[in-house]
Amino acid sequence: MKSSKEKTFTEKVYDVVRKIRKGKVLTYKEVAEKAGNRNAVRAVGTILSKNFDNNIPCHRVIRSDGKIGQYNRGESEKIRLLKKEGVIL
Repeated sequence: MKSSKEKTFTEKVYDVVRKIRKGKVLTYKEVAEKAGNRNAVRAVGTILSKNFDNNIPCHRVIRSDGKIGQYNRGESEKIRLLKKEGVIL
């Protein structure tokens, strides 16, 4: 049984993504590893696809092959935000 203070995987993912600084990116795989489950890459994508909290910068998470990946506000918006933050695409 989990204690009431133990975080869910979703909360861990959000914690990792909140720490990504402007101008930096992590891959879905890196986020999964930092959140404690390196095999949960697809779960990270699913979790972030449902995020609409501006305090969780999910646009800073990209695919391992360097491609942008999806974004729940549209790929063009993800590209715009990353360029604005100085990420070279």
